[in-house]
Amino acid sequence: MASKWNYGKKTIASHIFDSINISFMFFLMVITLYPFLYVLFASISNPMRMMGHTGLLLGPLGVQFDVYKMVLANKALRNGYLVTLFVVIVGTACNMTASLLFAYVLSRKIMLRRLITFLAIFTMYFSGGMIPTYLVVRAIGLIDSLWAMILPNLIGTYYVIILRTAFNSIPVEMEESAKLDGAGSVRTLAVILIPLIVPSIAAITLFYMVNHWNAWSQALVYIRTPEKYPVQLVLRSILLQNETTSTGTEVFGYESGTTYALRQLVKYCTVMVTIIPIICVYPFLQKFFTKGVMIGAIKG
Repeated sequence: MASKWNYGKKTIASHIFDSINISFMFFLMVITLYPFLYVLFASISNPMRMMGHTGLLLGPLGVQFDVYKMVLANKALRNGYLVTLFVVIVGTACNMTASLLFAYVLSRKIMLRRLITFLAIFTMYFSGGMIPTYLVVRAIGLIDSLWAMILPNLIGTYYVIILRTAFNSIPVEMEESAKLDGAGSVRTLAVILIPLIVPSIAAITLFYMVNHWNAWSQALVYIRTPEKYPVQLVLRSILLQNETTSTGTEVFGYESGTTYALRQLVKYCTVMVTIIPIICVYPFLQKFFTKGVMIGAIKG
């Protein structure tokens, strides 16, 4: 009787369960991916046809790229890209340097290690808040400086814990053998330990990069000069101005009398221009992502 319920190496119940899981995950994938595809299709559609369309959008309605040319001609957007690239590159480098050093210290048997770890974890649940943080940033002279988007969040405690766990997974004998060969702590860290936790470093680097790329609230609070706005804050300004103005003249400088349909496409195109670069980075780090995070989850 049991053989009737066996199909290969799996039972019929297992196949049913797998089918339900696959169907459910496919459904989640569709509803997660569709908003992105909708914006993509709408951004390259004909404005008038797009304005008259209702319901699901399963493909572009007449391919055209004129609005992309208008968006890419926006000087504020190009300048915002440069600002964001600076914050992403320099900020991520500072984040990873500080986080690796902090995680390495917490993974060693030093005095007050438990107290330092407790104080670091404490910041995950309690913070000074926006106003005290603003007062500190102003007191050290970082208002209207790009460093105000980097230094206040220099270390992410959660990421440090993952890196610390990755360091703890390395056998102590490897570090001891390096010291016997005359290597100091800095050389041991750079030459021996860091190459062994590349998956974790890649995963945390991706997290920091995405955080910096999407950051706009800090710029809204600390940055005063429009030329220093990151791309996400420029995007916010464009979306707000297209909602409150009858044309796109104030932002893009094209002819007055622009229709509502064209203003909608300007928003779609601007959104696509700001999210595509970070999406292109993900495939190069994706292979490290799961492995890197799991290293920090297996051994705590």
